[in-house]
Amino acid sequence: MSSVLVRPLLTEKNTKLQEQHQYVFEVRKESNKIEITREIEKRFSVKVKSVRTVVVKGKLIGTMTKRGRFEGRRPMRKKAVVTLMEGYTIDLLGAA
Repeated sequence: MSSVLVRPLLTEKNTKLQEQHQYVFEVRKESNKIEITREIEKRFSVKVKSVRTVVVKGKLIGTMTKRGRFEGRRPMRKKAVVTLMEGYTIDLLGAA
């Protein structure tokens, strides 16, 4: 079985959330909050306080060609906002 976590999402908003001990990860669509909690605690050696998940619909994209307009959709993804207990942090950038 592959990992529940796909990648951390590093945006300006998510970087500000780290001040409140909240970290945002892209996770597999089939994963649930219990699996996410276990994976985070095992991989980063931290204690998880709560996990919130959201499924983000893919954006509608289109392009014009000589044959007309083609439309499609980016894939759906699932995000998890993980709140850690006080005193725990995760170093996502790997600064030494």
